[in-house]
Amino acid sequence: MYDPLVHSYPPSQIPAADSYWRAMAPQEQPDDGTLASETRADVAIIGGGYTGLSAALELTRHQGLRAVVLEARSAAWGCSGRNGSFARISGGRMPHAALIAQFGEATARAFFDELRAGLDTVRRLIEEGGIDCDRQPDGVYKVATFAPHAEKLQAEVELYNRVFGYPARFIQARELDGIHGGPEAFGALHLPDGFAMNPLKLAHGLQRMARAAGATVHSDSPVIGWTTQNGLHTLRTPGGSVTAPKVIVATNGYTSNSLHPRLSSRVLPVHSQIIVTTPMSDAQVRASIPTDGCLFDTRELLFYYRRLPDNRVLFGGRSAISGADSTDPKHRAYLYNAMVRKFPALAGIGIDHWWGGWVAVTRNSLPFFYQVPGLEGAFWGGGYAGSGVSFSMHAGTRLAQMAAGLPVKNGAAFLTQEPARYPFGRFLRIGQTLAYRWLHHKDARLAATS
Repeated sequence: MYDPLVHSYPPSQIPAADSYWRAMAPQEQPDDGTLASETRADVAIIGGGYTGLSAALELTRHQGLRAVVLEARSAAWGCSGRNGSFARISGGRMPHAALIAQFGEATARAFFDELRAGLDTVRRLIEEGGIDCDRQPDGVYKVATFAPHAEKLQAEVELYNRVFGYPARFIQARELDGIHGGPEAFGALHLPDGFAMNPLKLAHGLQRMARAAGATVHSDSPVIGWTTQNGLHTLRTPGGSVTAPKVIVATNGYTSNSLHPRLSSRVLPVHSQIIVTTPMSDAQVRASIPTDGCLFDTRELLFYYRRLPDNRVLFGGRSAISGADSTDPKHRAYLYNAMVRKFPALAGIGIDHWWGGWVAVTRNSLPFFYQVPGLEGAFWGGGYAGSGVSFSMHAGTRLAQMAAGLPVKNGAAFLTQEPARYPFGRFLRIGQTLAYRWLHHKDARLAATS
């Protein structure tokens, strides 16, 4: 299994994810093939996921610049084509209350506005491109797993209403019929904006739009060398090179520490895994997930889940630490057992798909899009922490505007600042293992008292 802390790029012998999304969108989209020559561009883009493709679209359609995308495998091979499918007002993993405590209400509102703009960007691109991505109706539910969490969700609703002027509401446990069944539901925070879709179909549509606007997208073209001379960057691949005055890095959780020293150790790749069941019976639907909205819980290591259009359950969470460990069946069993604990009516249901991918977490748990200090003409976006379906496309658009020389201003200054490095890179996995054990222990203590 590819691991960004171990490998420079995903080698060709590693197969694509055995995902439900790929089963529902089996055809690869046409691209420009493997780079096999030396070429030039106004902006070279590393990474063909949501961030890179949206940047390419913005550059070509609105800025009149030539954009060349270099993708190590195929477009959306990484998390853009294998994620949990929730487009919502989100980015990073810092709770709003913590954000307000650290930066103040004005900065928190500016960040929230940027997150809302991210969701609007996804809606706009789907509409403009006529992208058929199996979009579901809006509705997001944060479900209290344990009784003490219900009070915390009520406080979060008050924060949404008072600080952001946003119409979140709290749903009492007795009112969750038709939304969420099972014993781990003590109420829910409801957000009216946010929807699920087939993320791979969404990425395919974005790629079609970018190429139609004039962008070039090269697959099987990993960047294996990066040199800068006289204001020009040259990105070398196994078959050729691209030289450009501007570079956008759009690799997020798939960013290798060997890509460039200036980028090294600024994000932690964290593995997230998903299972998809066989179709549920009508009785199982009623007893588990009657809604077609987006759901996630309040555990320290949260689970996210939804009912798919064909009545299967998608259920995801974090368990594996390293790429070498990620294929151990114990992680599939971990997700299955958690799903059945949450929804006892699903006991015995089959699993048709199991896959995973890498998300990126920064030290401050916040996303970024910025011009890289000390590397003139280079821009980087990422750190979405598993909440990037909407914000990644918005970040790509912002990065393109920055590369085009346009002023990009907002009241959340941390977004355009360089994230701090993780120290002791060789020992990150050890620290992550200890952190997971502690978080599981905290959840277990709450479960014993609920």
